Amino acid sequence: MGRFWTLPVVLFILFSVLYAPLCLGIRSIPGRDLNAGDGFEMVGLRFAEAPDYRNGMECPVSGNGQFVSSCDPSLVHVAVTLDSEYLRGSIAAVHSVLKHASCPENVFFHFIAAEFDPASPRVLSQLVRSTFPSLRFKVYIFREDTVINLISSSIRQALENPLNYARNYLGDILDPCVDRVIYLDSDVVVVDDIYKLWNTTLAGSRIIGAPEYCHANFTKYFTDGFWSDPVLSRVFSARKPCYFNTGVMVMDLVRWREGNYRRRIENWMEVQRKRRIYELGSLPPFLLVFAGNVEAIDHRWNQHGLGGDNVRGSCRSLHPGPVSLLHWSGKGKPWVRLDGKKPCPLDHLWEPYDLYKGYENSRTKDQSLGFLSSSQSTTTMGYSSYL
Repeated sequence: MGRFWTLPVVLFILFSVLYAPLCLGIRSIPGRDLNAGDGFEMVGLRFAEAPDYRNGMECPVSGNGQFVSSCDPSLVHVAVTLDSEYLRGSIAAVHSVLKHASCPENVFFHFIAAEFDPASPRVLSQLVRSTFPSLRFKVYIFREDTVINLISSSIRQALENPLNYARNYLGDILDPCVDRVIYLDSDVVVVDDIYKLWNTTLAGSRIIGAPEYCHANFTKYFTDGFWSDPVLSRVFSARKPCYFNTGVMVMDLVRWREGNYRRRIENWMEVQRKRRIYELGSLPPFLLVFAGNVEAIDHRWNQHGLGGDNVRGSCRSLHPGPVSLLHWSGKGKPWVRLDGKKPCPLDHLWEPYDLYKGYENSRTKDQSLGFLSSSQSTTTMGYSSYL
């Protein structure tokens, strides 16, 4: 009798096999069973364990140790991408946030990892856990095929990385209960209390907050063909657009989801594929949708451009005024210049947050990561079920 399956059973099995990747939901990442297929040998990085930063008496109580839900209202949510190429920068960014946060245990990190990164999201998450044993975080897999067909060529190949566009999908990727998030690029360090940025008020119907730079030549971010087209350029007719950098943003995810802003950005990317209206990567679509309707945050929260331009990556100095966040946007990254013994003066401000210890052999890698038991590894991974 067991050999004769009914039609509903057969259909259920076929559906489960064909559509399993979209239905996996949330699952725990075990701490053992690393093997060559995980891709760790392609990362080969070793990081020192960060100090254990703890809350003060004045901090609100959230959850029970690491076992805290991302829906806890006392949390500050920070989203950062996680990939093998910029892993060293991401680790330094996290370290800087924790070091200066008034309530570090209440900061919850949402890491977005690419599905086809040389190192699997599992290995990347265990590297984070071994570096920050008490960190509260969650790792999500970003389905690169979501955006790959929308990406056009850019002036620098690194800007074509699909993970650069993950910020467009935070409203879909993160848990629905997360109604606000701070997005940070991997090449930043925070030198102030992240709570100050978190408490930014988004007035009226504004969806995002970011430092604006209205003195910048806004027209240079789009081609002559865009500005000569009366239909396309009309998008700014009712606004006074200013340049802002998308590497640091406070985002209202409730309004983002309600307004389907992910789709609005995609629409402009589709236009770009048909008609070249800009040269940079993921920034111009954000400008097209939001420029002129951004909550202006103090410039101290994005001292950007420290990586120089997108071609030479030359050294630059700080903008006038106080500093709460340093951002090495541009071609030059501090860890590359420091390793190459050709650092820029400001690269030494990034160095104290660098936990990198060098490369290690395969046996050491297994030993350094294999100690994580299933009871210690409390990371969860969210599959991109928004497709």
